[in-house]
Amino acid sequence: MSTSSQTLQEEASIHEFFNLVATETLALFDHLEFEFLTEYEVFAPARRGRTRDHEPPELFRGFLHCYYKNVYGTRPVTRELRNDLVWLGCGFDRPPSRDAVDRFLTDLGHVVEDVFTRLVEQAAVRGLLDMTFRIDSTDVKALPWNDDASWNYDPTAEEFYYGFGCTVVTTGSKIPIAAEFTDAKRAKQETAMRVTCDALAVKQPIWMLGDGAYDLLDWHDRLLEAGVVPIAPYNPRNTNDPLDIEYRVEDRIDKYSDDVQLKQSILDETYDRRSQAERTIGACADCGLGTLRARGRVHARTQCYLALCLRLVVAITNYERGDNPGSTVITV
Repeated sequence: MSTSSQTLQEEASIHEFFNLVATETLALFDHLEFEFLTEYEVFAPARRGRTRDHEPPELFRGFLHCYYKNVYGTRPVTRELRNDLVWLGCGFDRPPSRDAVDRFLTDLGHVVEDVFTRLVEQAAVRGLLDMTFRIDSTDVKALPWNDDASWNYDPTAEEFYYGFGCTVVTTGSKIPIAAEFTDAKRAKQETAMRVTCDALAVKQPIWMLGDGAYDLLDWHDRLLEAGVVPIAPYNPRNTNDPLDIEYRVEDRIDKYSDDVQLKQSILDETYDRRSQAERTIGACADCGLGTLRARGRVHARTQCYLALCLRLVVAITNYERGDNPGSTVITV
């Protein structure tokens, strides 16, 4: 065989290889760098004991790939990462062991909320956040063998479920920007306040929308003090002397401004956008938030935030590729 024909065959083989690995999940890694993960002390080599066989960025890419493919749990993730095209595409020099996968997931739990925040900042830099924020809580179902989960009542579905909860602030094209993993769907007031403050630290919107569960005086006052208009339906059950208003802000706005008036039509029209929160949570469920397949609360919380991270990465990837950031899939 001549040298030229051999070279052509080698080039053809390389071309075929890259065609094979040009999958949707590899596109996830084209526009974002995950080297910042090496900055976290939790991933630093131990002074004593075994050194790490794999770096955090490649393991994080491995989990993103698996979650995008609906592969959850350390055993299934380890099996998926034994696929030659997968571990090569994720940047490994060899497939990770189950111990390496489990150790990374445990260590990631210490910093996963901060990792999520770093990705939110990347979405913000690209202009993917708009001026309307929405806050909502969702049930996060767990499998029966997760002993740390509990039975909770979902007032929206009017049924009980076994699992946890998550309070999320969303905006733009199905973009989660702040979240807190909770023991139940119904968030406590302290949770609502913390998540709201986290969202305001990212960007100051014009509107913040919530359902009747957010008819909370402190929540309204905190937002109005920040120059944000909160819109949540007034709940007359919260008082013995109900007011003649549709939204709590109609009563609170007078305490913060003498010359600002909110038209009912504008409040109604703006509040109609709240349904986008449910669509965003649905998109996050497609990324792994639907049913947690992890054991224990720690890994369940990590899977929850990993799902939110994947949703951000998918949105950013679609934006960079000129596609719809709100899409839950990547078209190659």
